[in-house]
Amino acid sequence: MPSTLIDHLQSGLTALDLELPEISQEQLIEFLHFLKKWNKTYNLTAISEFSKMMPYHLFDSLSIAPYIQGDNIVDVGSGAGLPGIPLAIYFPEKTFVLIDSVGKKTRFINQAARHLGLKNVTGVHMRAEQYPTSQAFDTMTARAVGSMDYLLPIARHLLKSSGELLVMRTESLPGDCVDNAEVITLTVPGVSTERSLVKMKL
Repeated sequence: MPSTLIDHLQSGLTALDLELPEISQEQLIEFLHFLKKWNKTYNLTAISEFSKMMPYHLFDSLSIAPYIQGDNIVDVGSGAGLPGIPLAIYFPEKTFVLIDSVGKKTRFINQAARHLGLKNVTGVHMRAEQYPTSQAFDTMTARAVGSMDYLLPIARHLLKSSGELLVMRTESLPGDCVDNAEVITLTVPGVSTERSLVKMKL
């Protein structure tokens, strides 16, 4: 593993006040290599330059790690496994279900999980509101997926009564300002655009 990549990753983790063992750091970098390879054929993400993938995919995803609660996490509209796969690498003791309605994306998620040896990740191809098990999760994450008006019914279906919804934003959307929602400003190393987290308990 090139030391420059490890150094870049380590500096970002330090800026986020996060620590990871070397094997997990190597998994994160290998995930980016695997995503870049698949992206050439399947167009999973608009950001394909490796220098940008580190901050915009890894650091952005891991910026919400301090707010993850419980052992069962669901990532809705997971796309290329973001933020779900980086978070699953950071929290190997937690279980992650990554839901997306686009088949090629969940195929990538499951292939990436096998490639990286992640036993705690399952990709599910369906609409989140149709997920067969209700009120099963402690935390639901969503990255750039619809407004709170759209996400709240899904969260009520998927989350336990004490569960928490974490919505990652680059900008506020209509419906984000709901009662008992907290908006947290995130500082992501290497990302110049504004980042925030809308956090609420059901």
